Amino acid sequence: MVLAAPQRQNPIVTWEKLPDDFILPDDPVENLQQPSLAAALTDALGAANRINQEILIASNFGLVANINQKTVVKAPDWLYVPHVLPVGAGIVRRSYTPNVEGAPVAVVMEFLSDADNGEYSIRPTFPYGKLYFYERILQVPTYVIFNPDEVTLEIRRLENDQYILQQPSELGRFWFPELELFLGIWQGTRLGLNIHWLRWWDEAGNLLLWSSEQAQAERQRTDDAIAKLEVERQRQAALAAKLRELGIDPDLV
Repeated sequence: MVLAAPQRQNPIVTWEKLPDDFILPDDPVENLQQPSLAAALTDALGAANRINQEILIASNFGLVANINQKTVVKAPDWLYVPHVLPVGAGIVRRSYTPNVEGAPVAVVMEFLSDADNGEYSIRPTFPYGKLYFYERILQVPTYVIFNPDEVTLEIRRLENDQYILQQPSELGRFWFPELELFLGIWQGTRLGLNIHWLRWWDEAGNLLLWSSEQAQAERQRTDDAIAKLEVERQRQAALAAKLRELGIDPDLV
């Protein structure tokens, strides 16, 4: 007699806020560039006035689901939720449970580590792989995997409940309808760190500047204005001197 392999049951998912006494995982950062990459993404959005109090943007922050009566928490390297419910005064948000504390998660990003390529894991049993969790449980519309060492960027979009790898534009960028922005790779220096960064561009192709770049641009505009005033002052002084040579009082002209 041949025994048929048992069919795997679909997981039963419920949405429950994390208990206050739940001990969140404190995994070490496996990619030393991760905090800088995440901070730069958020900084550009803030500098462009694209963040408000209803939006949740976080790094290494726990996303919560209850699967088959077990609490599962994954902490992506960067996440974006378009609308969250407010928390009480003096309360610090420790985690986020979609559908209970606000809208579903719109974007998650993982920066590839050297550990075990867990970002690609489709493990369908506890504690569940990251890709499986984002695709099947949270059903996050956009999943980003960035490898800063090999400088590769993969964007997966949820289509018919399955992630489909996307193709970049001619400029090597990917459109994010959730933020109405393009995402791409850019090499340069921020805070003394010269690496490949993930950066945002608007629909017209304009790069969203970091706050430090905006400050630098403002200083440059101020310096240019001062220089222009100095050139004009020198021109006026030369003209006044010429008039005096001709016996004309420039103050009476």
